[in-house]
Amino acid sequence: PVEQVPINDCQTFINQLNTLTGKNFRLLTEAEWEFAAKGGNKSQGYKYSGGDNIDDIAWYSSNSGRKTKDVKTKSPNELGIYDMTGNVMEWCSDYYGPYSEEAQTNPTGPGANSGTNTCVVRGGGYWDSASWCRNTKRICYAETHSQMDIGLRLVLIAE
Repeated sequence: PVEQVPINDCQTFINQLNTLTGKNFRLLTEAEWEFAAKGGNKSQGYKYSGGDNIDDIAWYSSNSGRKTKDVKTKSPNELGIYDMTGNVMEWCSDYYGPYSEEAQTNPTGPGANSGTNTCVVRGGGYWDSASWCRNTKRICYAETHSQMDIGLRLVLIAE
């Protein structure tokens, strides 16, 4: 997996990829990330992305040897998506803020000019305990932050 990249570098890469391919790639919103991690419309209500037994679906502190592993070496979730739990945490496009109490569809969090410079990271990584890898865990880091177990996942917008 790609790792140790600040979100600003992710955005630069995405812009270059879009220019090169003529397609429209982007980071997932936090809501999209959680929906996909939980198995979307096929969700079985698991604690982790793809099951309740984390050893079956994720590389994390107890089984990774504290280093990244090749992708797709554990079981996928209900949607056939691999590595949403463990291996590397993933940047989301949203800035970090409290959840609204109002019902929303695909909320995007506070805007870029909201005064926050911290972005959402989801998924847990190879360095994290099982409790940090559950589907609902959310943390944030500054836009310039890079760390050994943070990477990215892209979505391609359908034409």
